[in-house]
Formats: sequence, structure tokens, C-alpha cells
Amino acid sequence: MSDKQIGNVWVFIEQDDGKIADVSLELVSKARELAAELGVRTEGVFLGSDVAGLVPSLHEYGCDNVFLAQDPGLALFSALPYTKVIVDLVKARRPNIMMFGATPLGRSLAPRIASKLLAGLTADCTDLQIDDFEDRANKRVLKQKLMQIRPAFGGNIIATIVNSWEDPQMVTVREGVMRLDEPTPGRTGEVTEVAVELSDEDTIVSIIERFRAESSVNLKAAQIIVAGGYGVGSKENFDLVLEFAETIGAGVGASRAAVDAGWVDHDHQVGQTGVTVRPRLYIACGISGSVQHRAGMSDSAKIVAINSDANSPIFAIADYGIVGDLHDVIPKFIKAYRARV
Repeated sequence: MSDKQIGNVWVFIEQDDGKIADVSLELVSKARELAAELGVRTEGVFLGSDVAGLVPSLHEYGCDNVFLAQDPGLALFSALPYTKVIVDLVKARRPNIMMFGATPLGRSLAPRIASKLLAGLTADCTDLQIDDFEDRANKRVLKQKLMQIRPAFGGNIIATIVNSWEDPQMVTVREGVMRLDEPTPGRTGEVTEVAVELSDEDTIVSIIERFRAESSVNLKAAQIIVAGGYGVGSKENFDLVLEFAETIGAGVGASRAAVDAGWVDHDHQVGQTGVTVRPRLYIACGISGSVQHRAGMSDSAKIVAINSDANSPIFAIADYGIVGDLHDVIPKFIKAYRARV
């Protein structure tokens, strides 16, 4: 086996109905950065049926090589056959790093693969870096290891986790956390066809029919977001946040506390256990600014915070802060906006 097949950075490419998941393309961008630092290649692992037409776009986003496994049994995600194909491929090609999106699919698949390979897996990473690690317990230095950075203990600390086990070093990463680089039109790469051999045991579970409810909320695409927190006070008061968002044409976000209180659906939750967003303008209303919430919105281009508590952590990251009762402040915003349009 040639060296160029060993120790590369892999990204599992998630697709559904002929569309590649955004998080997979974000991870390809990060994989290119890590691979360049390690002096290795960026490779995608792509499973499905009749999906070869999507491969050129993966090259344009930065995959040097795409492992393409096509079979009717892989058309829809099923844990057993997907695990079988990928585990066999990892054993044959021996990647250094393997990355998955922390989607429902990725969270189902990655632990199964890690278990089969006896590999470490860090979930919900918010950053990935390459560095040397001093393993004091075994009196050694591990060169160019993957620093797997994620919130821990309810988001109260940021932990750096290092896998001292055998490769691959495996992680899941939440959607929206990594920057998505622009594709390079016309960029080409290699395609490695993967032979698929599935036994009856691998296909013991079959999908008869699938029902999927489409969400009407797409905060990732929103350029302006108005978000409400527990400081709004009640479900009835949250209507003021909804009115503000509707007035200025914004998406509606919420903190976990507001969602847990039943004031708004989970689809609107921003933060560590919600969605990560990067709008041009984020207006936080009655949100204290816990670490968990900031993890999902701190990269917004401009942040405006409205809170009656001048010591709220949200003000530490806000570009503009308004200390006051949001029930007084927001109606003035709405009135001023309507007067100008």
C-alpha cells in the first residue's frame, strides 16, 4: 500500500435525495486545513446509489480523492450496511482522522464505526486543531495529534480531548460550526471505486417506507435573527419578539430556557444543543448569554443585546448593548422602523 493511501484526513459525505449535506462540505473545508498542516490528502467517503454525478462538486470543494461506494442497498441510510462498508474501508486504507457531521445520521453511524474499530470518538466538537501532546502518564510526546475541542460539563468549560489510541482519530462536528469555503470551479480529483459486498446479516433491516416532515424554520439561512430568552417573561410576552422579527423580516431564535419553558418550538433554539448561526445581525432579547447559547451565535457579524441586567454575560460579546426593559425598548424599535419604511 502506498503512503498516499495511509494517514489521510477523511470526511464522511452525508447525502439525502441527491443533495449533499451542508455540514459535510463545511467539514471538507476544515479537513483541507488539517490535511495541509499534516502534509496529507483530503478524502471523502461517499455512499449511496447512483450518486456518482455529485462527485465533481466534492472535488470542487476540496476533496483530493473520493471513495465512492454505490449499491441499491445504500440508497437510503441504514446503520448496518453503512457501518460494514466504512469499517472495511478504514481497515484497508488506514486514515489518520475521520470526521462526521453531528446530525441524526452522523450520531447514529459514527459510534457504531468507532465501536467496531475500537477507536476513540469525540462528539459535538466546536473546533479542531493539530498540535503535539505531552502524554505525561506514559512519559511520551504524541506528535501532530488532533486537538478535539468541545464544551463540557454543561458548557461551563471548554475541553480539549486527545485520542492516544490507534488511528483513526474520530470526531463529530455540529453543523454551522466550521467555515464553508467557496468551491473552485473546474477543480478535479481522483475517484476510488469501492466494491460493496453486503451479506444477509448486513441487510437484515430494510426500509419499507419513509415519512419526513419538512421544517418551516431555516435559521441558518437567515441574515437577521431576533432571539428571545427566559428574560422575556412568558409565552404571551414572547409574542413581542415574534412581532419584532416579523416587522424587520428576521428569523426567530430562542435560548434553551425559552424553548424548555414551552414558549417556542425547538426548531428555533440557538446554541450548543440547538443550531449554530452566523447572521449579519443577531438581536438578543432577554437572553443572559450562557456559554451554551454563545456557542451558537457568537460568530454573528453584529450582535445587539437588550437586557435589564447590565452584568449579563451577553454584553461581553455584543457590539451594541441596551440596558433596559425589553418591553419598553422593542416597541420603540418597531415604531422607529415602521416610521422609516
